[in-house]
Amino acid sequence: MWKILVGFIIFAAAALFLIFKAGDKVDMQGEAAGHNPTEVHSASASAETATPAPVAAPVPASDTAASSK
Repeated sequence: MWKILVGFIIFAAAALFLIFKAGDKVDMQGEAAGHNPTEVHSASASAETATPAPVAAPVPASDTAASSK
């Protein structure tokens, strides 16, 4: 139990040291990084409504055997 407490104190001290060292330069916005979340949703919505590419018709087995000779 004491090892967990010591680990927490070390982790907290390291985190506070980094926060105080960086000052106001710390960016706490996560993955936002200037991206507009509405753009991501509109792009995925337009991809879902797009029509899929046509699938080629299957070739009968007799045609594939004749073409390989």
